[in-house]
Amino acid sequence: MKVEIFSDVACPWCYIGHVRFGRAAERFRAKGGTLDVTMRPFQLNPDASPEGEPLVSALERKFGANVEQMSVRVTAAASAEGLDVRFDRAISAPTFEAHRLIEVAGRQGLGEEMADRLFRAYFAEGVNVADPAALAGLAAEAGVDDTGEGAAEVREQLGRARRLGISGVPLFLFEEQFAVSGAQPEETFAAAIDEVAARTGQTPIVQLADQGDGCDDGYCAV
Repeated sequence: MKVEIFSDVACPWCYIGHVRFGRAAERFRAKGGTLDVTMRPFQLNPDASPEGEPLVSALERKFGANVEQMSVRVTAAASAEGLDVRFDRAISAPTFEAHRLIEVAGRQGLGEEMADRLFRAYFAEGVNVADPAALAGLAAEAGVDDTGEGAAEVREQLGRARRLGISGVPLFLFEEQFAVSGAQPEETFAAAIDEVAARTGQTPIVQLADQGDGCDDGYCAV
């Protein structure tokens, strides 16, 4: 099953949704299902300064006095998932290069892992994700070889998101036709995966008993 996750590493609800979906995906895989997950870019604040500024200051400029109330709610939701989200540490910066790195990582089978590392760097560690040196260090930690490529693909996918009418993230697009918006509970994601599998004939085979003796790829149990 093909799943595309449109998100931004500067979005706390994307971080929470990323983790919740990941748990639901593992449940589906444990049943024998296959998910091909691709991270897709979205930029909440493409005009942010590359030098970075405290996220709280950037949010206050945009939302005013509601920032504290919003941050308390998000922090509590993140904590319930075992995530450390620190608005007091986070640095607002453009995320294009972070998305480019995720694109490169995806080609190496590490897109989800790279996104997870970037989320943690942004929200827990106060890393400026527009800083080339910081990105190089994060790539190395995730085992990603940054080839410097991917910018054209990121621009293409940002344009595709606009054409699809995506105005908020996270958004989970299944088989290019079924969508789930927002950081839904794990059970909601699990139900959505199962429903798409049923609709598209990809429901995993359910084993009704423990596997007995047999043959596999020319080898037989003896």
